[in-house]
Amino acid sequence: VQLQASGGGLVQPGGSLKLACEASDHTISTYTIGWFRQAPGKEREFVAAIRWSGGGTLYSDSVKGRFTIFKDIPKKTVYLQMNSVRSEDTAVYYCAVTRVVRSSWSLPPQYYYWGQGTQVTVSS
Repeated sequence: VQLQASGGGLVQPGGSLKLACEASDHTISTYTIGWFRQAPGKEREFVAAIRWSGGGTLYSDSVKGRFTIFKDIPKKTVYLQMNSVRSEDTAVYYCAVTRVVRSSWSLPPQYYYWGQGTQVTVSS
């Protein structure tokens, strides 16, 4: 499966942004889809994940209550709705897929295929 991330841009602190991760085919239904981010000089960090079949979501503590991950089945797309953004949310955001168990969803090496990344900049 190939992934195309989009929706990044410049947003003011406290604002909102919605990222999209579109899959190339319906094999996406066999995966869990995760969002990660990487700021300059920092390691790639888990943000959120959703199991395509049967639901189930997971969020990092840093975004819980502010970000929401959800899917659009006909569009083969997973979204990350980002609300109340902060300067520390500035990073390149990536989507990726895995089939591992939930306890491993936050681990980047467990993901098989990655999208190209989309830049999010939070600044006034």
